[in-house]
Amino acid sequence: MAEDVEFNVVRTKRFAVQPMTIDEAILQMNLLDHDFYLFRNVHTAQVCVVYHRREGGYGLIEAEE
Repeated sequence: MAEDVEFNVVRTKRFAVQPMTIDEAILQMNLLDHDFYLFRNVHTAQVCVVYHRREGGYGLIEAEE
């Protein structure tokens, strides 16, 4: 049996998902010095996340709806 694990969310943040290109999202992420950035892809209207990869470079997560 798996033990019940309780996760403690210590902060909630609301964020307006802005339409932009992938390059613009990476630029915003870097300007804010964040590890990831949530945005809406201006070309596909999908909600996406860009992030720094441990191995270097950037990654992109595209939500499937």
